[in-house]
Amino acid sequence: MTPNPLESMMYDIGQLFLLPVLTLVAILFLYAFWALGDFLIQAALRARNAPESGRGYSLIALARARRLIDPEALDVAAHKLLEKPRIATRVAPMLGLVATMIPMGPALRSLSDGKIGNVGMSLTIAFSAVILALIAAAITFLIVGVRRRWLAEEMLWLNRQVQA
Repeated sequence: MTPNPLESMMYDIGQLFLLPVLTLVAILFLYAFWALGDFLIQAALRARNAPESGRGYSLIALARARRLIDPEALDVAAHKLLEKPRIATRVAPMLGLVATMIPMGPALRSLSDGKIGNVGMSLTIAFSAVILALIAAAITFLIVGVRRRWLAEEMLWLNRQVQA
């Protein structure tokens, strides 16, 4: 059975996205490890310094630099500090799924043509991409979870300073 022109066009368009999606997965994977390093440095600074110093306390340092005392402005600033890792946490698994599904078309096509070697190559790409995407998501999820608590603690500390 030959595919109709619409099916062929959809297949071809889908295949065009493989390289950009794999590139984005690789970028997110590298970003996750950069963010992990930044997170570990911040954790070490927080362990050695009190909130008054601002070292390792990103919201406190930002509040002082911009003279933020309004709780709503602090809340917006806290959300902005979490924005990149939060986006990475949510986008990485989606891109991993896309990177898994795109090579499945060529794998199935190769399977129907009896080219087993091509099936293995397509599946290797598919599963490698999803593994990298899930690792990136797991790392950034951990970072977002802990930083969210840190930022809440900093907001509480800042509010107490304003009230005092």
